[in-house]
Amino acid sequence: MTPRKKYYENTSKNLIKQFQKRRIEAYYCENKELAKDKILELIKDGSSVSWGGSMTLHEINLFDSLKNGNYNLLDRSTANNNEEVSEIYHLALSADYYLMSSNAITLDGKLVNIDGNGNRLAALIYGPSNVIVVAGMNKVVLDEESALNRVRNEASPINTVRLNKNTPCSITGKCSDCLSDDCICCQTVITRMSRVPNRIKVILVGEELGY
Repeated sequence: MTPRKKYYENTSKNLIKQFQKRRIEAYYCENKELAKDKILELIKDGSSVSWGGSMTLHEINLFDSLKNGNYNLLDRSTANNNEEVSEIYHLALSADYYLMSSNAITLDGKLVNIDGNGNRLAALIYGPSNVIVVAGMNKVVLDEESALNRVRNEASPINTVRLNKNTPCSITGKCSDCLSDDCICCQTVITRMSRVPNRIKVILVGEELGY
């Protein structure tokens, strides 16, 4: 085992304990293949499933498995127009399972997320019976301040490039606290506890995934 892998494993053990204090169920998977298996193990056959935009979920090749499984998928990529996208966003709030990643995770077990439309964060906060958060260990940071800095100056700039957004950070690579029409930093949510025990489930992956 490489030093990085050992570090990820050791760090995850503490993180899982911190999540338990916050009534969040957590697991550690050494690689993305095991993470995908754990997600599919957690989702019951016949369930309704939706997800927020996430490079992590793409990188673990989850979607083909979902499409080949016995699930009712609420997939916005199948929408023909903006009205259908909006309908799927709203239906997703009643899904049995909602899948997403987290922009950052603090060492004391807080999830820190910034969003544009807010549909992903709305589902995290309230609605779906189960929320499964999948995150590479590269997203683990010291504290809230470090988490917000990571999102604003690392995750958001590269995501604006990926999404072809015309924002200052897409050019400069750092947050300008902008109010541009294309801003993807409209809502900030720090999840410090789950009101419903174990509604939120976190799968930590011992690889660098997502932005």
